[in-house]
Amino acid sequence: MSNAYRDVLAEYGMRCSGLSPDGSLVEMIELPDHPWFIGCQFHPELKSRPTRPHPLFAGFVGAARQQRKARGAAPLAQAERSSQLAGRRD
Repeated sequence: MSNAYRDVLAEYGMRCSGLSPDGSLVEMIELPDHPWFIGCQFHPELKSRPTRPHPLFAGFVGAARQQRKARGAAPLAQAERSSQLAGRRD
């Protein structure tokens, strides 16, 4: 992405927060005014495990929980979570 494009996108709030070592490629973007938005060019899912999630995934889940709590929504019951994960609607 050229510097001109970066400047235009920055005017609208996007932050190029991670660049390649030579500075020529954008590797990560953020929207600071959004509750949780990150785009990345690398693959954190390859480093994640169920008991050791990559920090990007742990941060996403944490932010989602905070948003839910801020809206005053009750936590999902275990049975409702299981149904949703299985793609069923009981």
